[in-house]
Amino acid sequence: MKKIKTVDSVGCVLQHDITQILPGEFKGRAFKKGHIIKEEDIPKLLSLGKDHIFVFELGDTGLHENEAALILGELGRGENIKTDDEIKEGKINFRANCDGILKVDTEKLLELNMLGEISFATLPNNYPVKSGDLVGGSRVIPLVINKAKMEKAKNIIHSPLLKVAPYKKYNIGIITTGNEVFYGRIEDKFGKVIKDKFAEYNCNIVGQEICPDDKELIKSAAHKLLTAGADLLVFTGGMSVDPDDLTPTAIIEMGGELVTYGAPVLPGAMFLLSYLNDTPMMGLPGCVMFAKRTIFDLVLSKVMTGEKLTKKDIMSYGNGGLCQSCEICHYPNCSFGR
Repeated sequence: MKKIKTVDSVGCVLQHDITQILPGEFKGRAFKKGHIIKEEDIPKLLSLGKDHIFVFELGDTGLHENEAALILGELGRGENIKTDDEIKEGKINFRANCDGILKVDTEKLLELNMLGEISFATLPNNYPVKSGDLVGGSRVIPLVINKAKMEKAKNIIHSPLLKVAPYKKYNIGIITTGNEVFYGRIEDKFGKVIKDKFAEYNCNIVGQEICPDDKELIKSAAHKLLTAGADLLVFTGGMSVDPDDLTPTAIIEMGGELVTYGAPVLPGAMFLLSYLNDTPMMGLPGCVMFAKRTIFDLVLSKVMTGEKLTKKDIMSYGNGGLCQSCEICHYPNCSFGR
């Protein structure tokens, strides 16, 4: 690299972007790579602390930060991920191309960053995102990086680091249990909560069946909804371990694969997940009716992509599974489920 006094740099071509920071007002590019310095640029360059301008020669081994960013774009851009059209200050941004769950190859991401001179940051793995959301950003640290380092990066990453698993449109069947609701002693308020949750995913509600505390009637209602085309069932009410709460027993007796009855999440410890063939069946504890966010929110976003959850998936929620019940809920921008 050649070091030239700024006052002597008129006519020189900038080989990298120059950033301007005005605290609380602005952070961005003041001069773009490739700009030909003019006499009137000198005072501004000096005000930005640029007493000298560095001009470098790439040679056979060097790679400019913008060229390296293009390589990082290829390494990160997987299914349903797009990159911004312009690379700014050597950084490339990654955005979701649809609503869904962000999937990050965390092991390969760590391996890439461990190479040094490369910065690749993302939202957490399994984070729910909307189309257009910023999900990652990457750049190399130096203005010029050795080509061999970028070759190592390409050899590490065999498939893109980022992708978004899109949400599917399910047909939902709701089974509400409890003598108090069935006989009209209290109004069912659970159904609306569940319908509102699924409205976020643009799902179709096949129907809602209200049953007394009778496991045979609960099973019969579930089969009725399956026959009507439901491919996801939600059971509300009767999820505790009290002898007269029969919903878990009814779900288990329907057969299929019981993933878990119980979860290390608060609120939501009495959650049940089972699969009847490929149909998810979820038993929801009472907290889902009144708490802002619960185990249902954590599990539902992944289930809606068609992912089949395991017991390990559910038990892994323990680290981060405590909702702080903030007065103003910022989920998913919080620690819950992370």
